[in-house]
Amino acid sequence: RHAADFQLSIASVIENSFSNCLAQDLHLQAEQLAERLKCDSVVSEISAGPGTVNFTINRELLAKTVLQQVWKDGSEYGVKSELFSTVPRQKAVIEFSSPNIAKKFHIGHLRSTIVGNFIANLKVALGHEVVRINYLGDWGMQFGLLGVGFQSFGNKEKLKSSPLQHLFEVYVQINKAAEDENTKKLAKDFFRKLEEHDEQTLSIWKQFRDLSIEEYIRIYKRLGVQFDEYSGESFYQEKAQEVLKMLEDKGLLQKTIKGTGIVDLSEKKDLSTVSTVMRSDGTSLYITRQFLVISFRDLAAAIDRMNKHSWDTMIYVTDKSQSNHFQHLFHILKLMGYDWAERCQHVSFGLVQGMKTRRGEVIFLEDVLNEVRSRMLQNMTSTKTTKELQDPMETAEKVGLAALIIQDFRGLLSSDYQFSWDRALQSRGDTGVFLQYTHARLHSLEQMHGNAELTDVNAACLQEPDAISVLQHLLRYDEVLYRSSQDLQPKHIVSYLLTLSHLAAVAHRTLPVKGSAPAVAQARLCLFQAARSVLANGMKLLGITPVTQM
Repeated sequence: RHAADFQLSIASVIENSFSNCLAQDLHLQAEQLAERLKCDSVVSEISAGPGTVNFTINRELLAKTVLQQVWKDGSEYGVKSELFSTVPRQKAVIEFSSPNIAKKFHIGHLRSTIVGNFIANLKVALGHEVVRINYLGDWGMQFGLLGVGFQSFGNKEKLKSSPLQHLFEVYVQINKAAEDENTKKLAKDFFRKLEEHDEQTLSIWKQFRDLSIEEYIRIYKRLGVQFDEYSGESFYQEKAQEVLKMLEDKGLLQKTIKGTGIVDLSEKKDLSTVSTVMRSDGTSLYITRQFLVISFRDLAAAIDRMNKHSWDTMIYVTDKSQSNHFQHLFHILKLMGYDWAERCQHVSFGLVQGMKTRRGEVIFLEDVLNEVRSRMLQNMTSTKTTKELQDPMETAEKVGLAALIIQDFRGLLSSDYQFSWDRALQSRGDTGVFLQYTHARLHSLEQMHGNAELTDVNAACLQEPDAISVLQHLLRYDEVLYRSSQDLQPKHIVSYLLTLSHLAAVAHRTLPVKGSAPAVAQARLCLFQAARSVLANGMKLLGITPVTQM
């Protein structure tokens, strides 16, 4: 017998059901209610369970309705559900990735990139308007050092051919000399000239920035990620001064005895919670998000984005060590009189330990992409079943990225996890490789037998338990999208797709298309097509490109 399709808990509908209501009473009431309910053309069976009433849907109707819906809605299946009918269409600004020029692109930036991309994809699929912003660390004292370093160790050719790597190397070299008084002085001078908009200095800085962004765009493209805006701290020098003036005018800025500028965030205004915004030497704090320090730039950026995009919600995607930073940021904005600060949100994630490439620790995003591609390629060539592929490198990259993303998205975003290449790249079990493999298998089934026409499907041919399991699961896709849209956690979609793949794999074994009667073969083909379609939709939301051969 197959599990019922829907279940009603009696406790949820009984008036004044106190917790002292005995289990046997509930069971009795469930039986009484089940007896009074009648089956109809939709519900084929009603039975009582322990404190529940169970409903089974007419099996042919289930098959027909689900397959028609998937076929009709295509890539919008699940999104068009009435679950979303009351959700207003909104405009969201999402800030994610945000690496620092000339510094390491660490695993935290990678997590921010794939999580931010998922949230943006999900919102776009649900009909919201999204602005994707990459807020670069492109200003500050480090550029004084970098400028001086480039004069000593720089190479114009290398800067053009691999800017990220070259600037990082220059920065590492000059940092070794950073304790030297003369170097310090030169770096300060260089940065002062930058702040004073000295043309020659600015053009060097601009070249660093522009070439870095060009290379970032190329690498993000491999990840399947793009941005609408490359913003950065450098945009908000002048505006930061305006924010300082606003804080002073509103009487929010206070000075400590040492001359540090602070904003009082405490309820009772007794300085029990304060946020530091200014050093005693009058410079606003550059090392913004590392410490509990709110820079005027972050405030200025938030205000500027509201003026420019008039968004309904703004989401910052960074690791959880910055939670306090954002709480303070939103609090100060509210004190400044910006009520929209309540519509700002920080989506935080945990730390990843142990991600190393063969060359050692991760310094550049490209190292990770190359590593995942070469490891996957190796696995694919050592497998007997690997077909002759048109482009093995590209397939390996897409499958490898799926592995990386699924390993990252399986748990709650806020939890830390230990990274493992072996675990991520396994072909069996709950991995991205398994999802890609299932998609490719279902795709080759279609290639072999042609596309099924929905009109000729006889739903009576899809009554086996393994077929029903797939249909029931397809029916639940909208609920999963709804859950993820509520809490912005990808894990609901991940576990849904893994289960779908397991169910489809079982059905693929027990319900052959080849050698079955034409009507049966057509119906099964249609079922597998629907499963592949929903699998592909879900994978794309997560930022995975489904492969058709493996």
